[in-house]
Amino acid sequence: MATMKDVAARSGVSTATVSHIINNTRPVSDELRERVLAAIRELDYRPYGLARSLRRRTSRTVGVLVPDNTNPYFAEMARLLEDHFFAQGYNVIICNTEQDPSKEEVYLDLLLEKAVDGIVFVSTGNDPEAIDKLNRGTTPCVLVDRDIDSLAVDRVLSDNLAGAYEATRYLLELGHRRVACISGPQGLASTTDRLRGYQRAMAEAGLAERVVHGDFQIESGRAALVELMSSGDRPTAVFSSNDLMALGAINAAAAAGIRIPDELSVVGFDDIAFAAYAVPPLTTVRQAKEEIAMRTVQTLLGERGRHDDAAGDGRKHQGGGTESWVVKPELVVRASVAPPAPIDTAEEES
Repeated sequence: MATMKDVAARSGVSTATVSHIINNTRPVSDELRERVLAAIRELDYRPYGLARSLRRRTSRTVGVLVPDNTNPYFAEMARLLEDHFFAQGYNVIICNTEQDPSKEEVYLDLLLEKAVDGIVFVSTGNDPEAIDKLNRGTTPCVLVDRDIDSLAVDRVLSDNLAGAYEATRYLLELGHRRVACISGPQGLASTTDRLRGYQRAMAEAGLAERVVHGDFQIESGRAALVELMSSGDRPTAVFSSNDLMALGAINAAAAAGIRIPDELSVVGFDDIAFAAYAVPPLTTVRQAKEEIAMRTVQTLLGERGRHDDAAGDGRKHQGGGTESWVVKPELVVRASVAPPAPIDTAEEES
């Protein structure tokens, strides 16, 4: 592998001159610059990026930790973050933790050792070791999607409670009275907030809750619907805490001969790309992924407050000088929801 010394020898200049040309730290003549660049091309010399970055006190690299890159929501979010960071001249290291706290800790150590300029953290949960590393460290970090009270960093979050409340209220306004919830894994703030939104709407309507927990994966949504429909008090509508579980529920309904939305309405949360192509297309709560990604990049790169918020200032001040952006989601109505069948209404009134 060629070195800077090799480039200097080939072009007939000192290694210091090669360094100045690579890093653009001193003006040189066009002829000299071209001679050195030609040597770099001929030798296929690749400057050691980390060494250069340490001298500049920046790596122009950020790390993005996601809990599950097989979940389309996180895959779509990672792509948007990468696009926005790349546009600002930053490279992105994407780390998939697979919901494993030990893997999360290893990746955090890796990113900190590489002296990245910042970390976007979508936590696997409330892992004290990971939280301690970030609280003790000096690397800028933004927490996204899953809130953690004990982590003293800026955060960009979706208003999960409001989104779940709006989705459940929509089902109730259509006339549904037996509305079940397929909730996410316990211990995550997003699960808790979406469940609270469902519970608030049901409590306001004076109706009983029916909650089954899944793990945000398709199979758990399928199993949850089988459980819900095997009871004597079958729901006429289901609010699912994410789209993957909603798609699993639709699959289980089709296998059981339950027509959607004629016999069962289903609402999801996230609006992943597949949601619009489900059969029938899935009504869901759309997370503003583009805005979340943009806010995250602005916050991590120190650009808070430079852009107007079309929906109003979503910033909230946290303890310890940190700030939180809360982005409002919206309900997207498609064909997976309809008023309950007349027979269901008649049964309730009898």
